[in-house]
Amino acid sequence: MDAFYASVEQRDDPSLRGRPVAVGGTGPRSVVAAASYEARRFGVRSAIPMSRAHRLCPELVVVKPDMVRYKAASTAVFTLFRSVTPLVEPLSLDEAYLDVTENTWGLPLGVEVARRLKEEIRKATALTASAGVAPNKFLAKIASGWRKPDGLTVIAPERVDSFLKKLPVDALWGVGPVTAAKLRALGYERLVDLREIDPVRLKPAVGSFAEALCRLARGIDDRPVVPNRPTKSASSENTYPTDLTEPETIRSEIHEMAVDCAGWLERKALFARTVTIKVRYSDFTTVTRSESRTPETRDSGEIAERAVDLLTRTEAGVRPVRLLGVTVKGLTRAVSRTEPYDDGQLPLVIE
Repeated sequence: MDAFYASVEQRDDPSLRGRPVAVGGTGPRSVVAAASYEARRFGVRSAIPMSRAHRLCPELVVVKPDMVRYKAASTAVFTLFRSVTPLVEPLSLDEAYLDVTENTWGLPLGVEVARRLKEEIRKATALTASAGVAPNKFLAKIASGWRKPDGLTVIAPERVDSFLKKLPVDALWGVGPVTAAKLRALGYERLVDLREIDPVRLKPAVGSFAEALCRLARGIDDRPVVPNRPTKSASSENTYPTDLTEPETIRSEIHEMAVDCAGWLERKALFARTVTIKVRYSDFTTVTRSESRTPETRDSGEIAERAVDLLTRTEAGVRPVRLLGVTVKGLTRAVSRTEPYDDGQLPLVIE
């Protein structure tokens, strides 16, 4: 979807159409969650501080997020996707991979499916989407962002090589600014520069990701579209407008986040083995602390107690804190039993 949150806001409020819009908070530490294309012309992008966005674009209109409306629009889009193919792999509320080799419309070409999907999305939601059509997920992902907004880019099998020759190293999936800088320091500017490299030479820059990068540089990506990927974790996180310095306040915040995570586990009928906390200090140094236990749990009191205990392994309260978070992971639908029943038998799991 194109500038999804901002586009929903412009759709629902005609006064915002044609104006630079950013979705996010208004506090001194707020960041941009989404920016309209009018705002992007000024350099406003998601994840930058809202204060910087205002400096780049003094006329910027800031709108607080409304996740209920965004989720409703997302549901409509994904319902449409799944009416065309069961092979839908969500990446976020506004993005997904679709395998349309076989589709309910009976269309023989992926580009025909993409073109019709774009039209149906517009009819159903009054929003635009950009599509990439390619032989694999890596190439389709790149193609989807090639001509935004309202774009449609096709990379036919015979065009893969010529398309790849246009791309810099940071077009690779998983290569962010830091990794791209390391690759360029080694003399690799273009994607095709990595094709014939011995992966061992890349390991200092990208570690175990080296072999995968070399395959992607040749346009090879055998990952299937996997629908309904299981959730591996859930988290609650908050960045504070002013630094937290009181230990009791910090413990209270961690406790509340842990209870939120436990409530999520209860709603999803899941249990968690691992509790992790994240603490970011005022100088942006970030630490995490984790603990795993068996049997798994979704008890709010236990999860909160474990999260608060983990704080003792940090300098929170000694050093000012700007961000806190709690994550539960190691999720299961059953609890491992660690004690035998009365007859001495020890089953693997119990419901």
